[in-house]
Amino acid sequence: MRTPNSEHRTQNAERRTQNEKNFGVLSSEFDVLSSCRLCPRACGANRLAGQRGYCRAGVLPRVFRYGAHFGEEPPITGTRGSGTVFFSHCTMRCIYCQNHPWSQAGHGDDLTVEVLRDILAQLARQGCHNWNLVSPTPWLPQIREAAKPLLRAGIALPFVYNTSGYESLETLEAFADLADIALIDLRYARAESAAEGSDARTYVEAARGALRWFWERLGPLETDASGIAVRGVICRILALPGRIAEAVENLEWLARHTGSGIHVSVMSQYTPLHRALQTPGWDRKVTADEYAVLVEAAEDLGLGNGWIQEFEGEAPADLLGQNMPAGEGAVGAGSNTPA
Repeated sequence: MRTPNSEHRTQNAERRTQNEKNFGVLSSEFDVLSSCRLCPRACGANRLAGQRGYCRAGVLPRVFRYGAHFGEEPPITGTRGSGTVFFSHCTMRCIYCQNHPWSQAGHGDDLTVEVLRDILAQLARQGCHNWNLVSPTPWLPQIREAAKPLLRAGIALPFVYNTSGYESLETLEAFADLADIALIDLRYARAESAAEGSDARTYVEAARGALRWFWERLGPLETDASGIAVRGVICRILALPGRIAEAVENLEWLARHTGSGIHVSVMSQYTPLHRALQTPGWDRKVTADEYAVLVEAAEDLGLGNGWIQEFEGEAPADLLGQNMPAGEGAVGAGSNTPA
């Protein structure tokens, strides 16, 4: 006689068998997907059985674009570019997201772990300075499985964990080997703004917790003799319209909890895109006066490590995700503007 639990296990095994037939044998690394709690939403979707949670991610890693990125912070970009993989399906739904075609609409190609491994190997062969994992959270088990044989073979680049900051500490602990360099945002300082802008009311607690975790584990940014990042933390502060006070609060929080040693990337490039175009308060660029307040705060707090983007009013068109074609290709060649 089948109990409800045995029925569930049988269905899960059948689904797993079908996945193995279609895509190759699934690693035990994927077991966490049977009740997914990789992000702070902890929705518990059984992705192995075909369920889709908040982010809509399935079993196979879905990738929209990959290639050398020349628009990140200088120690990440270097001279040969950052080996960037843009993963589909984000754990937030930012109304201004420049990457919405794949982060929210789910565009991209479903890849086997073997194909993802080939992409990582290709980026290393091209001479990229690192493996830059953009929004990797739903795909961490698959990324680790893809990378393990490369690392055993001595093909190893620093992993850049490129994140909105909306992370689970338990997940970070479990996949700490995929974070040599943290490129982490602090977007909001108030739950109401996080809910309105990104549908993530618990963002502030999660992102600040993640920042402290990265800081305690990785510490200040370390570079090699050529100035290329090998380890450490970079925190991005994006000026948002009408919310400069929150950005200043985050700078103050950083100064209290990390001191002046952290590298901060202050950015002016907010561009109203996607649903922000129809949302009052989000449908405009940051003004020069607003941005000047943020820059002055960073200077007054002694946060001198890092970069302050010149006031531009918008991001360069070639770095806007919604303008990027799918597939393989360099991003922002010749640019030094973080994307």
